[in-house]
Amino acid sequence: MDEMKLGTVETRFADLIWENEPLTSGALVKLCEEKLQWKKSTTYTVLKKLCERGIFQNDSGVVSSLISKEEFCAKQSEKFLEETFDGSLPAFLAAFAKRRPLSDKEVEEIRALIDHCRKGD
Repeated sequence: MDEMKLGTVETRFADLIWENEPLTSGALVKLCEEKLQWKKSTTYTVLKKLCERGIFQNDSGVVSSLISKEEFCAKQSEKFLEETFDGSLPAFLAAFAKRRPLSDKEVEEIRALIDHCRKGD
C-alpha cells in the first residue's frame, strides 16, 4: 500500500488531526464522532493504520503528526509528478497549461517561485 496516499475519508480524518494537534486520543474520538459520525473503534482503527504508515503517532494517548500536512502534500505531489510525468516539472506545467491557459498573475507567481528557489532561499 502507498503510504503517501489517502482516501477521501482518511483525508478528512487526517485533516482533523492536523487542524487540532496535539490532542488526546479521547478528544480525537469525540471529534470524529461529531464530524465524521464514527464510532470509537473506527477512529482507533484508522488512527492505527495511519500511525503504521508513519503519518501520525499516538504516544501515551496524545495524537500528533510525524509529518506536517504541507510536507505530506509535497510528497504526494512529487510522487504524482514522478509517476505521471517521469519527474518532469516542465512536462507537467505544459500539460496543465494546454488545458487551462495561465493568467498573467499565475505566470508572475511561477516566475517569482522559480527565482526564489534558484537563490536557495
